[in-house]
This record gives sequence, C-alpha cells and structure tokens, in this order.
Amino acid sequence: MRDNSKVLRALTDGLFYFVGSAFYALAVVIFISPKNISPGGLTGVAMQINYLTPIPIGIAILAMNIPLMLAAWRRIGFDFTVRTSVCILISSLMIDLFEIYIPPFHGDIILTVIFGGVFSGVGLGLIYMRGGTTGGSELIARLIGQKLQHVPVGRLLLLVDAVVVASAAVVYRNIESALYAIILIFITTVLMDALIYGKNKGKMLLIVTKYEYQSATEIMQKMRRGVTILKGVGAYSGKDTQVLLCAVRPSEVYTLRTLVYDIDPSAFIVVLSTDEVLGEGFLPLGK
Repeated sequence: MRDNSKVLRALTDGLFYFVGSAFYALAVVIFISPKNISPGGLTGVAMQINYLTPIPIGIAILAMNIPLMLAAWRRIGFDFTVRTSVCILISSLMIDLFEIYIPPFHGDIILTVIFGGVFSGVGLGLIYMRGGTTGGSELIARLIGQKLQHVPVGRLLLLVDAVVVASAAVVYRNIESALYAIILIFITTVLMDALIYGKNKGKMLLIVTKYEYQSATEIMQKMRRGVTILKGVGAYSGKDTQVLLCAVRPSEVYTLRTLVYDIDPSAFIVVLSTDEVLGEGFLPLGK
C-alpha cells in the first residue's frame, strides 16, 4: 500500500512539473524573450546570451545549471537535486521546442508583461507546489546561503535577480527593458505566492504520530528545522501522547508532510496558517 502511494505521489509530482514547465516555457517563448524582457535568474542570463550569440535559450539554461546541480548534490541533498534537475531538463527542452513551433506575441508591451508574468507565475507556482524548483537564482542563493547562514535566502535571491536585471539594461541597451522586467518579476512573484501560499508568511504544524522521536530527528536533520515535543493526553483514550510542533515556510509544508507520512502513514497532522513567524530561520526578532 505504501509503495502504491509513493508511486502515485511521484506521478502527481511529475504531472505538476510537466504542466508547470510548459506554462513557464510558454511565458518565455511567447511573451518574455521576443520583447527582450529579462525575468531574472539564469533564464534572464540565458536570454542575454541568446541575444549576443546563436546559443538557444534552453541549452544555455541547462549548461549553466549543470555545475550548480553538481554542487547542490553534495551540499543540499539528493532529493532536492533530483527534483530540480527534472524541472530544469523539462523546462529547458520545452523552451527550445516551443521556440520552433509557437509564434511570439507582438502586441502591446503592457499586455506582454502582464501575461508573461501570469504564465510564469502559474508555471513556477505549480512546480513549487510539489517541492520542485527551476534552479537558477534560487539554487545560487541556497548555495551561497550555506556559507552566509546569517543572511536570509530571500535577500540573496533578490540580489541575484537585481544583478541580472541590471545587466539586461546594458546588454539590450534599453533601460525600459529593465523597468519592464521589474514589473514582470513582481507579477510573477505575487501570482506564484498567491497560488501556493496565499498571504501567509509561515505555517505551523501539529503532528501526532507513534514515531515522534524518529519523526523529530528526521525533520531536524533533513530539513534543518526545530521541533518542540509537547506532552498531551488523548481525550477519548485517556493515554499519554506526544505532539510535535514545528514552524516552517509554506514551501516546506509538502516536504515535511511527506517526510512524516513516509515514517508513519497513520500520522495525524494539523497545518495552521500564521501571519508571521519570528525567530531563528525566519524573520529575526525586532525586524
């Protein structure tokens, strides 16, 4: 039964990655690339390379991500590396394939930015919902974050994207390209966050499981998240029980849920939305 659930989960993940990659590739090919609007990250770098050379965008994305994936395998983990590699491969191939068969949109620039952001946000949202990423700037930020643990990953991500957008203004020799890119990234981020997280900045999970210490150890070791063990009593059974309390970012809920259910399929998990999470690993106190 457990093997069947794992297969179904893997197939569902693959479907989300495929559809999400298709939306993202359509955003690049139809809207973003023809107007020279850099979306940030390695996709933006690949577009600039394609503008200066005959190297296809998808091939450039794939080539730049290979050394990053090798580094991620050693420093971040096997599961994350596999998921990200699959998404990068699918989206890169789709971008180059769609560019051959799908014509670009040559309409109003505002419509281009809006729909480019919508398609990109939906695509990335579907991928992130199942624990995947498209590599690029997030991967760079995570790898840098391994060395600079006191700097939030979000700020590193913003810095990487800012550098790419600024370079686009130089490469395309058009300051408007960079300004439109800022709007595009904003629309993409807002839609992606709304699709995955809503307006929440964090999630708190209450977990009742027969394997509380094993689950807590796995969460702490594999996710680097703190766990608090609360003492409780079952109202119906009257038996003493242990309840795990753990705060995570919204994008980590799927990973934590999967980790616990792999240990105990009968675990009872309550996911609570939080307006703000303060402390180590989240927003520092006083900020």
